[in-house]
Amino acid sequence: MIQIHKFKINGMHCTSCAMNIDGELEDSDGVLEASTHYARQETEIKFDDAKISLPELKRVIEKTGYTVSD
Repeated sequence: MIQIHKFKINGMHCTSCAMNIDGELEDSDGVLEASTHYARQETEIKFDDAKISLPELKRVIEKTGYTVSD
């Protein structure tokens, strides 16, 4: 089923950080769209929960070097 979820992200310093997160998320199987906003320090992800879970999405973001909260 298609879901949309927002995460708060800590540690972003610029718009390049947001673009890096979007790229990693969108390369993940099951992610349909990612929109990360540096100024708001959050990301919104549209994904298929049959292919990727919320904990897996968090791991993708944390792999890029940032901390995540719901």
